[in-house]
Amino acid sequence: MADAAAEVLTIGHSTLPYERFLALLRKASVTAVADVRTAPFSRHFPHFNRDVLRDELRQDNVAYVFLGKELGGRPKDERFFCDGVADYEKMAETADFARGLSRVIEGAKKYRIAMMCSEHDPLDCHRCLLVGRALHERGVAVRHILSAGQIIDHLQIEDKLMVMSGKNDFDLFDSPVKRLAAAYRDRAMKVAFSDRYDNARKSAAAE
Repeated sequence: MADAAAEVLTIGHSTLPYERFLALLRKASVTAVADVRTAPFSRHFPHFNRDVLRDELRQDNVAYVFLGKELGGRPKDERFFCDGVADYEKMAETADFARGLSRVIEGAKKYRIAMMCSEHDPLDCHRCLLVGRALHERGVAVRHILSAGQIIDHLQIEDKLMVMSGKNDFDLFDSPVKRLAAAYRDRAMKVAFSDRYDNARKSAAAE
């Protein structure tokens, strides 16, 4: 169990200008960004490309670390897919993932960290459904920075997730823990990376 006093934030860069992104970090007193994108590049928003972002943040006294290898949401190995969709539960069991979590937890003792990915809504992103969940289950206080400036607790995210999945009502046969796990699984199957889409895109590009 991690130190319950530890806190980690998350943020999605979405379509934000760099100045707005930085303002959100400043408002939340973030001192380090942990980039958990598997591919740390943005075709339409090049200020979020890995090297550009790292240099900009450092100039603004915010540390940057890339953890996409350990905590990214797009696995390369076929064994981490279920029906063509990235299986977060299998990914969470790997040694690389455990090392990535440890780095974030250790880093949170020195920095106020925001884990960054691209999606606007935490419930559309593995930073919440995979990494945030795993940190929360280890006793870390996880909070999510929204583009409008609000910061919401991971417990609020889980409440919303249960309502979205229709699993918030009392069930005589399933415990709250099982219903929550099912809600995470259902949401991940809707929003996680799909190799079916990726393969179709590659085939179209080859034609």
